[in-house]
Amino acid sequence: MKERIAITGLGVVSPCGLKKETFWANLKRAESYIDEISRFDTSLYPSRIAGQVHDLDCYTHLSGRLIKKIDVFSHMALVCSQQALADASLELDEVDKKRVGVFMGNALGGWLFAETELRDMYLEGREGISPYMASAWFPAAPQGQITIYYGFQGYSKTVVADKASSALAIWYGSKTLKENKNDFVLAGGMEAPVTPYALLCVNTRGGLSKNNLNPRGAYRPYDLYRDGFVVGEGSGIVVMEKESHAEKRGADIYGFIRGVGFSCDGYHYSRYSPDTASLEYAIESCLEDASWRKENIDYICLDGEATVMGDYLEAKALKKVFGGRMKDISLSAPKSMFGNLLGAQTSLDLILTILSMKNSTVLPTINYEGRDPYADLNCTPNTCLSRNIDKSLIMARGRGGINVVLAVENS
Repeated sequence: MKERIAITGLGVVSPCGLKKETFWANLKRAESYIDEISRFDTSLYPSRIAGQVHDLDCYTHLSGRLIKKIDVFSHMALVCSQQALADASLELDEVDKKRVGVFMGNALGGWLFAETELRDMYLEGREGISPYMASAWFPAAPQGQITIYYGFQGYSKTVVADKASSALAIWYGSKTLKENKNDFVLAGGMEAPVTPYALLCVNTRGGLSKNNLNPRGAYRPYDLYRDGFVVGEGSGIVVMEKESHAEKRGADIYGFIRGVGFSCDGYHYSRYSPDTASLEYAIESCLEDASWRKENIDYICLDGEATVMGDYLEAKALKKVFGGRMKDISLSAPKSMFGNLLGAQTSLDLILTILSMKNSTVLPTINYEGRDPYADLNCTPNTCLSRNIDKSLIMARGRGGINVVLAVENS
């Protein structure tokens, strides 16, 4: 059996909690943490609601001087990475920092910093723009800030692949551990789309709920009355290492990355293919990579886009792959409680799945009221379910038909 990749540290910055304990406790309440955006005037936006992080400054360990140089998505990533490293009980003075890699994913970059500085440039000319503009907004900035802050010098990478970004970052990081390029990896994602221009971009891409009068009931995957997903902001980061490495240093192990499957529809630059063969291939490839049979799967964390076509295609692919076995698998989209974090979403899906396995609890899909006969899955509606979970799949789909499936094991 190939050596497993162990997850030994968790860091969370999310709309429903800024550390793993709060995150888990609030998710078990099966309540929505989505509300109206009030940071700026959104009256002309089609979708004016989001899952938002309100108390980041209360949890930060960064100096005010550093915060002024970085965008909020890097700020969230640094807070999140500090949590993950502490949770993994890493003594950084005893670690070979040339063997620590950082793998991060996001879709948008850091637009709050960019918007502000570009406005100043047009109002005041080149003298009005911050010298940190060039290093603050681009998608690789959080990876760079983490490596600089801790002095990590290992093989690292940033991935931009829409909503599949952090899924690919996690896979890439685990791959470097298997290939002995790193001893430790920080992997995950971050996203800060609740800014004027970033929110405009997300609205333009389509797929967002316009149920602005009912924010807490707006994100409703697989429900008959769904009208799209709700965007969210935050970060999720995990520490990974080989199982033998973790056992040697006596680390607590949350779970294991066992396999990955990925594919691309090759159909359209923004839409999914109506033929689910490519998504089915990603699921089958993941099972093969993990050396699992279909009968082994206990739980699937759904992509849960909450669009008519997105949910229909995900349900169609799962039914084709698992057939009659579907009735024995628990499924849910807990992101319905806090929003879809785009490029960072899989990192939080991974963390909530790990916590679900540790606590023998299937988190629900909230706001489910009516069955859609064309996307009919038992998605654990509205209430948590007690169940022993050993083997799970995590679904991630990016715009344009990027499909990634992760296999996660409890023991």
